[in-house]
Amino acid sequence: MILVTGASGFLGQHLVQSLSAKGELVRALYYKNKPGAKLLALKGVTWQYADLLDVYDVATVMEGITHVYHCAAIISFQPAGQQMMLHFNPESTANIVNQALEQGITKMVYVSSIAALGKATAEKPQITEEEQWGENDYSSAYGMSKYLAETEVWRGIGEGLNAVIVNPGIILGEGDFVDGSTELTKLAWKEFPFYTNGITAWVDVKDVASAMQALMASGYEAERYILSNGNRSFRDVFTLMAQSLNKRPPRFYANALITGLAWRLGKLMALFGKKPVITRETARNANTQNHYDNKKLLAALPAFSYTPLEKTIERMADAFSATNHKN
Repeated sequence: MILVTGASGFLGQHLVQSLSAKGELVRALYYKNKPGAKLLALKGVTWQYADLLDVYDVATVMEGITHVYHCAAIISFQPAGQQMMLHFNPESTANIVNQALEQGITKMVYVSSIAALGKATAEKPQITEEEQWGENDYSSAYGMSKYLAETEVWRGIGEGLNAVIVNPGIILGEGDFVDGSTELTKLAWKEFPFYTNGITAWVDVKDVASAMQALMASGYEAERYILSNGNRSFRDVFTLMAQSLNKRPPRFYANALITGLAWRLGKLMALFGKKPVITRETARNANTQNHYDNKKLLAALPAFSYTPLEKTIERMADAFSATNHKN
């Protein structure tokens, strides 16, 4: 029996659908986001409510479990969500790890993020899995929360847990198009006019789900892996999205001064109850150039290959065009 936490979330949905298609028996957990009819109809999947901060809930849902995919996390770049995120992500992971040790599960795959990795240096321009977290001007509360959660997994490994960690780049793919990375498609549809020179790693959600399953089935343990199709600029990605929707691509360069004004305006709008599109953290990240090395996973899984970013964005555009989320 396989446990998937955060199963009704963006990545969790794709992972559960893939496991179901392979005939696996899955106990899929949700908290705030109840699964829709399509998810409830998946064969071999039992949906169960659970509060991962409640040790009794965690103990109950992990009874009889042999393998765990821990995808559940709070992702927020809004100041109001930082404290809850810093509490939930490490504490929920600690509870999962403790029960995994208690019940002697076979293996766990934990979903972290490239945000939990250290930053590049002049000596090491590409960020690898060996880079250790360190506070700096570009650290985010989200990155800190995932780093702290990773430390709980490493603690468990030290106590005998068989586990691996994946650190995906920005995950793209079909979703609800109202939150997270899928919301970028809506911005492209609305012809968001600004671009930055920031560079980061990107990866298809289906590739993340596939790599996680391959690592679960492998003999690898006590390792972490960057999941990335490659490093691309925000301008490149927004341009591809706009072109796939037959919209005008971004055309005005937003330097640090402009993005700084934007997040301050967003902070002012938040006082009137409106969610800002740009926050201090997202503005800072959008102007940061980070290059991530994806060779470790490809060496570990020679049969694995990434979906070209252009194909991912085309698929997102097709899915978006079929929705009613354009306004």
